[in-house]
Amino acid sequence: MAGGIKHWPEDERPREKLLKQGAESLSEAELLALIIGTGSPSTGQSAVDLGRQLIKEFGTLRELVSASVAEIRRLKGTGVAKAAAIKASLEIASRINTDRLMNGERFISPEQVYRHYHHRLRDRRKEYFMALLLDGKNRILREVRISEGSLNQSIVHPREVFCPAVRDSAAAIILVHNHPSGDPTPSREDREITRRLKDAGELMGVKVLDHIIIGDGAFISFTSQGML
Repeated sequence: MAGGIKHWPEDERPREKLLKQGAESLSEAELLALIIGTGSPSTGQSAVDLGRQLIKEFGTLRELVSASVAEIRRLKGTGVAKAAAIKASLEIASRINTDRLMNGERFISPEQVYRHYHHRLRDRRKEYFMALLLDGKNRILREVRISEGSLNQSIVHPREVFCPAVRDSAAAIILVHNHPSGDPTPSREDREITRRLKDAGELMGVKVLDHIIIGDGAFISFTSQGML
């Protein structure tokens, strides 16, 4: 259909289709077209064409969630504004699906932490290592990002974990990280890092309450599994 979306039959235009039939009637490419807004004059592609190209390039919306702005921009006709709009809309969807932990909220169970981080971390291509700082009543003070990338003892050093805890007078911490493979089974490195951090915490008077590994639809709690 040449000439852009405005020349399409009205019932085939994504916006009009959504208004008449509801958002659920739109394909993923059409939903992306509404986010993108316009096509690419330089390539002659409509917004729907670009939406189709994005799905073809990344495979699924979940893969698109994991893509960086730079990766999205590599698709011809998709500039900074379109890539930013796509990332923002997918981040909103992720946050809607997240039971967010708020500062001051009391830690009750590992499931509570899993629900907070699952949608946020499950599709990440890299490992993110976080620490939740807690007060003496197990209330959350704040979250600290410790490292980004494959875990090893050099980047997850006790200094990086406990300096923020000491600065904030935290009584305890919860360690959290994701496995990009989707399988939360702890690796040998996970176990060793947890042991070192637990020992360091005991010396500093900051208790490591748990280490929770986030997978795709599953998680492992070191405390629940008797590994901490």
